[in-house]
Amino acid sequence: MGKGGGHSLSFWKRTVDVVVAGLGLIVTSPLLALAALAIKLEDRGPVLYRQRRVGKDGSDFELIKLRTMIVGAEKLGAGLAVNRGDSRITHAGRLLRRLSLDELPQLWNILRGDMSVVGPRPTLRYQVESYTPRQRRRLEVKPGLTGWAQVNGRASLPWDERIELDVWYVEHRSLWLDLRILARTPLALFHGTYKGSSGGWRPSEKQDKSD
Repeated sequence: MGKGGGHSLSFWKRTVDVVVAGLGLIVTSPLLALAALAIKLEDRGPVLYRQRRVGKDGSDFELIKLRTMIVGAEKLGAGLAVNRGDSRITHAGRLLRRLSLDELPQLWNILRGDMSVVGPRPTLRYQVESYTPRQRRRLEVKPGLTGWAQVNGRASLPWDERIELDVWYVEHRSLWLDLRILARTPLALFHGTYKGSSGGWRPSEKQDKSD
C-alpha cells in the first residue's frame, strides 16, 4: 500500500469509525440502558468491566465491556479463559454474550480513537509477548470491534489460525474489505464467543525467527 493510499484509507476509516460509533451509541442506548439495569439488579455489582488490552503499535488501552461474569471472576476458576457453561457467567451475562451485546460499550473505545470498527480483536499483553515476528504485524492497525477472523469462524478457530487471518487483513486492508466484513458481521454473531479447547489462546510451539 502506497504512502498516499495509506493516508487516504486512514482518513476514511476514521470518518467511518466516528459516524458508525456515534450512530451506534445513539441507536443502542435504550438497549444499553436495559442491559445495565439487568446487570445491576442481578448482583448490585458494577455494570461495566474494564480490562487493559494492547492496541495499535503495541500501546495499551482500557477496553470497556458490559460485565457478564461475577465480580472478581478473573481470580476464580479458569481465570481469564471463558468456556461455554462457565459457572462464573451471570444469568444476564449469558444472554448478553449470546447476542454479543456485551461488546457494545466498545463503541466508546472507537470514538476515543483506541479502536476501529474493523480490525483484529485486541488481545492481552501476555499474549502479545508470545507473538512471532509475523504475528506482531496485527499490531500495525487499530484493533477492531469486528474483523476478518471474526467473520471467518471467530473463537471456534484455533488461535494461530485466527491470528493468521488477522495478519492477512493487515496485508490486504482496504475500504472495500472493511465493508465486506461489516456485511458479514451479523451472521458471524451466531458463532459465539466461547473459546473452548481449540479456540483458546496458546503460545506458539514454533517461534518464527525468519521474519
